[in-house]
Amino acid sequence: MAEILDYTIVSIILLAIGIYGLTVKRNFIRMIFAVEIIINAANLNLVAFSRLMPVPNSTGQTFALFSIAIAAAEVAVGLALIIVAYRIYRNIDIKGLKRLSG
Repeated sequence: MAEILDYTIVSIILLAIGIYGLTVKRNFIRMIFAVEIIINAANLNLVAFSRLMPVPNSTGQTFALFSIAIAAAEVAVGLALIIVAYRIYRNIDIKGLKRLSG
């Protein structure tokens, strides 16, 4: 039971780092990294709390694997957007890209 608390504390720290990265950083690549850190915090919680189940099963690990696959697709789309934005505007600063929305 004590190790679940340790995993939860690490997950909370990861979540705080990810939220800090999303709110403070203005670089699109750093924001993608921050989202990945948040997803990793959620995956850590899924795996940690699946160990608390009375009957041994792998539900938490299964959801974590699906989450990792979705995160990989999210990174691929995000990097494609970064490449297109850089080719068109020669900048990936979020403030500059927000002014371009019509």
